[in-house]
This record gives sequence, structure tokens and C-alpha cells, in this order.
Amino acid sequence: MPQTTRKPNNPTPKEWLAKDLSQKYIADYKPFNFVDGEGVRCSLYVSGCLFRCPGCYNVAAQNFHYGKPYTQALEDKIIEDLSQPYVQGLTLLGGEPFVNTQVCLKLCQRVRKEFGHDKDIWSWTGYEWDELQKESEDKLELLSLLDILVDGRFLKDKMDLTLQFRGSSNQRIIDVPKSLASDKVVIWDKLKK
Repeated sequence: MPQTTRKPNNPTPKEWLAKDLSQKYIADYKPFNFVDGEGVRCSLYVSGCLFRCPGCYNVAAQNFHYGKPYTQALEDKIIEDLSQPYVQGLTLLGGEPFVNTQVCLKLCQRVRKEFGHDKDIWSWTGYEWDELQKESEDKLELLSLLDILVDGRFLKDKMDLTLQFRGSSNQRIIDVPKSLASDKVVIWDKLKK
């Protein structure tokens, strides 16, 4: 893949490569919560985001050096927590999971190896679905391991606190396997009910 020249003060998402940006830090890990997707979840908040949406609820996690390094011990703890029968799945948030693929891919691959599809994987991203379709291999691989993707930048002027699992009305809750199979965005069925 050819190298791209990044303009430090005006990068575009296509140029945001995890290998160049990620410091493999995590902002937080929250086991057994009910707010980051459906059911009881284990949520990993990765550090680093260049979208910098005005009104972001997690400004500290925009910094790629915020928090602490991701470790094998933490990964083992996440897998142990996910093994509880009442836990529905894993959630990736940030920061931006898709510019932290070294962490997120490794963890999602292990979740699939250990649990198959008995545990679901959700992720939030500032990328829109169509942007991700034109992205680097690591981002596409991470996308292929997800069940649900909440896409799109948070837009303060479209903020709506009544929305389920979203902060602004432009964001969508996407059924990833159905969307990949049909080559078009398929909104999560449970959202329609």
C-alpha cells in the first residue's frame, strides 16, 4: 500500500492509519455495564481520536497517550468477564476504535475464537459506513468482526437525548453482517420495533 502524506493540521480519515497514530493505550475498561449497547456488556474505551467532534462526551480520550497501555493481563480479564453467562457481549468505544486496530482487532479476534458468535461485538465510530468501505485492510477486518456498528460523527446541532444508543440523529445503528451481505446499510432490526 503506498504511503500517503499527511497534513498535520488537516488530516482526512483515509489518511488516519492506526500503525501511524495508535499508541495502544486505553482510556478505560468498564465491565458489566448496561449503557453501551444491548444487555450486560464489557466496554473497552480506547485512546485517540482525530474527529474531535464539538460536544464530544469523552474529550480526554481524544488524546492518544491518555490512560494506560493495553496489556495481555487486561485482555485476559476482559475474556474472563465476557465468559460470565449473563454478559451479552463486548463494546468498543473511544477515542476511535478504527484508529486503534492493533488493540481492537486482537481483542475481537480472541472473542470470536473463544466465544464464536455467542457473544456479540458492538462498536461506536466517527466514521460513516461508506467511509469505512474505502478504508485500509485493518479497518475492514475489524468491521467484519462486528455485529453492530453505531456510525457517524457526533453533531451537536443534531443532538437528541431521546435516541437509543446514539447522541445525534445522523448516527445509525447498523447490523454489520446483514449490511456486508447485502452491500448496503441495514439498520438494526431491534431499533425498528
